[in-house]
Amino acid sequence: MSEPIIASSSRLPEDGAPTPIHCLYEAELAAFVEARPSFVKGFVALEDFKAKAGQVLVLPTPQGAVDRVLLGLGTRGKAEAMLFRALPARLPAGDYRLATIPDGLDLGQIALAFALGAYRFDRYRPSTGAGEARRLVADETVDLDEVRAVAHACALARDMVNTPANDMGPLQIETIAREIAERYGASLDVIVGDDLLDQNYPAVHAVGRAAVPARAPRMLELTWGDAAHPRVAIIGKGVVFDTGGLDIKPSGGMRLMKKDMGGAAHALALGRMVMAAGLPVALSVLVPVVENAIAGDAMRPGDVLATRAGLTVEVGNTDAEGRLILADALARAAELEPVLTIDLATLTGAARVALGPQVIPFYTPDDDLALEIEEGAREASDPVWRMPLWDGYREAVESDIADLKNDPDAWAQAGSVTAALFLQRFAPTTGSWAHFDIFAWNPKARPGFASGGEAQVIRGLYGMLKSRFPKASA
Repeated sequence: MSEPIIASSSRLPEDGAPTPIHCLYEAELAAFVEARPSFVKGFVALEDFKAKAGQVLVLPTPQGAVDRVLLGLGTRGKAEAMLFRALPARLPAGDYRLATIPDGLDLGQIALAFALGAYRFDRYRPSTGAGEARRLVADETVDLDEVRAVAHACALARDMVNTPANDMGPLQIETIAREIAERYGASLDVIVGDDLLDQNYPAVHAVGRAAVPARAPRMLELTWGDAAHPRVAIIGKGVVFDTGGLDIKPSGGMRLMKKDMGGAAHALALGRMVMAAGLPVALSVLVPVVENAIAGDAMRPGDVLATRAGLTVEVGNTDAEGRLILADALARAAELEPVLTIDLATLTGAARVALGPQVIPFYTPDDDLALEIEEGAREASDPVWRMPLWDGYREAVESDIADLKNDPDAWAQAGSVTAALFLQRFAPTTGSWAHFDIFAWNPKARPGFASGGEAQVIRGLYGMLKSRFPKASA
């Protein structure tokens, strides 16, 4: 991703002033057009620009050069900073500045939105426009280091999700974790293959043991920060590809399973944000990484697995593997006695049935934490929705021959809820816990949101963590 932001007008190149961007609500468009030369009115009508939310129009001069840009904000009172994601894909290369700044919108969030909208995944088809930057001149009050750190972490998550499984296997995720650890002075412990049994990660081993040796399962534990600070654990599901195991998925269900490591990508990205900001926490990022493959030693329906927590789990369906590896990771987190645990996973299709691809359900028994998460999400325009840990469905994950089973009884129906109830049995009890059933994908492109991998909830969670664990004043 080319650098999408420059610091201030004092650092502009000498080849001309930045092009102005006018941010207009629908009700403001007519007055704006009337104050412009007559050809502008015709051009706006020809392009059917009505200042609807996310609409972008590049206005030319009579000679055909770029004169200014219009960005639609839609209905007054409903504009969000993330509308500015729509700009980069519609702009010619060059430098731009805001001619008007909508009331109530944060300049840092606007700069971040512009950076997020500049994302392109071109690993396998390099862009012909590489190096031609679209840059927003940010206000001098904006913390550009933070904007860049958050934007780059989100780009990392999206790159990881977009990359197919042949190039994003367990070793590649380990390598990315190692690079992050080295950059921020963290330590990384890695347990691979049969060593998982020796180190008591039996569920991670069981799910990943059928993969070829080069893609052996592993447990990653990244540790950063002062151990005297409050411990925060971030856990991410890292299934690099999910065939469904012996309960094999149909081809349509398998098509996007390269993104089943989206939880791992998001956990590493959120951890990177925390480390870049230097938040006063002791951070543990726990990432179980497996390929749910099919082979002679794959786990079978009806098998009973041991877990790190000492609970046994009957495998009712080998395609409900994500909660099994998360169980071991949550049990490991519990041993660290964190004050806060967050787990992120592309866990259930039921979550999409409930809320679709853009709104992410989360679960926590802690009402105060839920309010903090919701506030962070609102400020970051990073939509979430709290779902219930409904006690009436707990018996749906109870087994006749083991402590639990990984496929809930059909009568309960609420698949995302029952998955969260399963995970809660393993979650730390020393502090607060929240589970996010993410999608990590845009199935349909819209202005500023390219189809493909998407970073969800982590911007809001980063804001929540900044508020909960503020840095000391200088």
